[in-house]
Amino acid sequence: MPAKTKPKIKYSVVVPVYNEQENVGPLAAEIAKAMDGMPYEMIFINDASTDGTLEALAELKATHKTLRILSHRDNSGQSRSVRSGVLTAAGEIVATLDGDGQNDPADIPGLIEIMTREDAPDNLALVGGRRAKRKDTWAKRVASKFGNGVRKWLLKDEADDTGCGLKVFKREAFLHLPYFDHIHRYIPALMLREGYVIEFADVGHRNRQFGVSKYTNFGRLIVSISDLRGVMWLNRRARNPGGVDEV
Repeated sequence: MPAKTKPKIKYSVVVPVYNEQENVGPLAAEIAKAMDGMPYEMIFINDASTDGTLEALAELKATHKTLRILSHRDNSGQSRSVRSGVLTAAGEIVATLDGDGQNDPADIPGLIEIMTREDAPDNLALVGGRRAKRKDTWAKRVASKFGNGVRKWLLKDEADDTGCGLKVFKREAFLHLPYFDHIHRYIPALMLREGYVIEFADVGHRNRQFGVSKYTNFGRLIVSISDLRGVMWLNRRARNPGGVDEV
């Protein structure tokens, strides 16, 4: 009998992690459960963690055959980690989620279903998660609501919650976007800039069980000022041809 061929990977789940030693095991198990029966891979990107994250990931390869591990030699941030994962991804559709366990992998198939439904617009390139009930501190929720409001007003990006790490998008579309640090918060605006259609759907959000957040409200404010100015400049300089025809 001829040997069975492995199904072509259609979906890549990309997870950036930094010092999440205790979270990677449960998260990998949840991804495997959520994606069971689907042609997928999961890619964890270790962003030069200083704890035992890389070792914990290496141990998981024995039980998770779909697991791939990338490891940065130097700490480069969440956006670079996402980009490293997308560049090496085999799937045409990529799902991203945060490595802290607050995003629920069980929401991924629902976002994929929205992306791949029969009546989806041809140029639908992103389905972003929108955290229906935030499980963060009061201060973080207030800061996020203010930041999202200002960004949405200035960029007209239709997004109520760009801080949600759970997103599903077409790999090819992402690779058309200009790259810069912290791009992960501006993917909706940049997708619109390239002429793509974007949609959003409510997803769950959970309390962090292990570890600590790598961001502070003040730190986000400082970088967001220059980032907003940069994306506004990119939008002003955009010229969209409305499609390209070869004749």
